[in-house]
Amino acid sequence: MELTAWLSLALICVLGAMTPGQSFIIILRHSMAGGRLNGLVASLGHGLGVMLYAIATVVGLAVIIQQTPWLFDAIRYLGAAFLVWLGYQALTSHPDQTLVASEKASIRLRQSFSEGLMISFLNPKLAIFFLALFSQFVVDEASVLQSLIMIATVTGIDTLWYCLVALVLSHSLMLPKLRRHIGVIEKASGVVLLLVALRVVI
Repeated sequence: MELTAWLSLALICVLGAMTPGQSFIIILRHSMAGGRLNGLVASLGHGLGVMLYAIATVVGLAVIIQQTPWLFDAIRYLGAAFLVWLGYQALTSHPDQTLVASEKASIRLRQSFSEGLMISFLNPKLAIFFLALFSQFVVDEASVLQSLIMIATVTGIDTLWYCLVALVLSHSLMLPKLRRHIGVIEKASGVVLLLVALRVVI
């Protein structure tokens, strides 16, 4: 893979990862409620979901999803249902209990990892995004190494970006300020997640 092509791919992936959305909200919530380690674990889960979509795209599964409406709709509605569930959790959370829980790190790492994974894996727009993106770089004579480079690039950039987000948000100077306003943040994130779910369905 030529360096200029790789730089173009990397730049698009960086801009895509930096675009705020439901993934940012999930990393934010776990970084606040569980601390730095939970935020990092959620970021790793998110990166795994991105990697699965990248692999699926390279081997042609994304094309099948696009050409099979019922399968694409199934993924879309599952993703919307997952967002609704996360939004409901955020809206019905009790700030005081959340603060206590955060001090005791009661949120399990497994939960952080699974929610980070599911928020990316149940996002059907990733399939379309990678299909549109990779089609610009995949050629008939593409080698296995080139495919691996593309998968590693998108996975690495996404994972590193959200790990950086988790580290910044869980910094000792940032976290106390965020926790003081955790009630407002929880409710706001719940509303945003529900709106995103509604947008996915519509």
